[in-house]
Amino acid sequence: MGAVSGGDGAGGPDVLLAALERLRDDVEALDLPLEVPDVARARTDRARMLDQLEDYLLPRLREIEAPLLTVVGGSTGAGKSTLVNSVVGREVSRSGVLRPTTRSPVLVHHPDDAGWFMASRVLPSLARLTGDEAEPDRSGTTRISGMRLVPSESLPAGLALLDAPDIDSVVETNRELAAQLLGAADLWLFVTTAARYADAVPWDLLHTAAERGTSVAVVLNRVPPGAMNEVRTDLAQMLRDGGLATAPVFTVPETTTTGGLLPDAVIAPLRTWLTGLAADARSRQVVVRRTLGGALDSLATRVPALAEDADRQATEDAALRKDLRSAYAEADRELERALSDGTLLRGEVLARWQEFVGTGEFFRGLESAVGRFRDRVVAVVRGRPSPAEPLGRALQSGVHSLVRAQAEEAAERAALRWRARPAGTALLATASTERDITRVPADVDERIERAVRDWQRFVLDLVRHEGQGRRTRARVLSVGVNALAVVLMLVVFAGTGGLTGGEVAIAGGSAALAQRLLEAIFGDQAVRTLAATARRDLLARVDALLDAERSRLERLLDAAGVDPAAGDRLRGDGKAVQEARS
Repeated sequence: MGAVSGGDGAGGPDVLLAALERLRDDVEALDLPLEVPDVARARTDRARMLDQLEDYLLPRLREIEAPLLTVVGGSTGAGKSTLVNSVVGREVSRSGVLRPTTRSPVLVHHPDDAGWFMASRVLPSLARLTGDEAEPDRSGTTRISGMRLVPSESLPAGLALLDAPDIDSVVETNRELAAQLLGAADLWLFVTTAARYADAVPWDLLHTAAERGTSVAVVLNRVPPGAMNEVRTDLAQMLRDGGLATAPVFTVPETTTTGGLLPDAVIAPLRTWLTGLAADARSRQVVVRRTLGGALDSLATRVPALAEDADRQATEDAALRKDLRSAYAEADRELERALSDGTLLRGEVLARWQEFVGTGEFFRGLESAVGRFRDRVVAVVRGRPSPAEPLGRALQSGVHSLVRAQAEEAAERAALRWRARPAGTALLATASTERDITRVPADVDERIERAVRDWQRFVLDLVRHEGQGRRTRARVLSVGVNALAVVLMLVVFAGTGGLTGGEVAIAGGSAALAQRLLEAIFGDQAVRTLAATARRDLLARVDALLDAERSRLERLLDAAGVDPAAGDRLRGDGKAVQEARS
């Protein structure tokens, strides 16, 4: 087992204390919110490490001369409270047949040691309850309200006994508190019986004690006289096999109690041993330093293991974010294709285009000159008010439908990928308590409409700006800025990759003729520039809409608060602790 601290190094124990405080802060800040494999075990490990840092390591390092804290633990009905009462010589912890028996932890100490335990130095999370009366009967409740402090002249100064709740209690909070209290002990006094000494739950904790170098003593209670040698020998072998060969074993035969207390002759060996520890400073420090050193040794493996748990959270967080980006990148690509391959030039848009240029006869005269086409457009413009508006509305509606459909598909695609992971399923379940987070929100239509209107105004400004030259001004005015802007929008959507059969001929012919009209007015290079600029702006706007939708789901991960650097910080903390000890 390694040394407790660096002693003669720069800062000595203060350096170790500072390193442990940084570790405590980072363990406390660590959140493990994502449902990755083995996360329940990881959360338990984190909670127990934090408890041990706050309840034992830091308090003990700050006050190495504090009284020896002996936590009495064991299974339900093992006789822990009777044992504590018998050592003290009076009832200080209620025992009985109801389960769980010990409900609130009871800490018995010498009156001169009260200052050590009244403050929050040890077990700061538990409220202090004072009074030397027996534990009140709370058979109607299982709630633990705090830790009761009972001063007693029967215990020597320098020793405290803490009667903990049952380690196998039917109440989960009792079991958790029992494990926490055992983690705060300088000495674990395990109480078991001849009938239950081989039970799994106590041995899980005893193995943990052995792995961490914790000082342990065992009380074998209620042993039938005829089975004393056999049971004691078997228990001693189990302790050797479990790495606890040096743990002292005290046996208590089956006997009757008087006033709830065991006979003095039966309890005397244990009482004498505990009193001897308290009286001998060297023996007491051997116990303390063994447990303290063992707890520090255990951090060499526990901290890196917790860092790996933090890494798994970061890896899962990154994978879920990648799923989101991938789902919405596919939507981006699909929208870019649909907005430039002629998909929009069908149905309502095609009908409004036919109305815009005249009648169906227009399409039977596609070979006519651009001049004739321009004259017809001008005639239409002059013949009825705002001829571009129906076509503009049709284009706006078409773009709106495409964007909304892709936003819905992206959300469904992302949700499907998240549901393939337990962490994603849990996030969606938590977020969907009020509404289905995978459906686009109610305001998406308003945002899409605003974006498309803004884009149409942008195209109008492009045409207006391009038509300010002396050569083009008259031609632009002859057709109309609004009409030319709509024609330019048509060119933006002009590809025909998304159409089949007769649609290709109609839409392709319409787009080609629209482009020829614009080229006749602005020139071919200017038209290419105008169309490219308008297309880039449209794609940027719809990308922003999809990014906003992706961010809506990504905020679920942001709220979870996984810190990708947490694992590295923990590894650094663990290294600093080991360096401080060296």
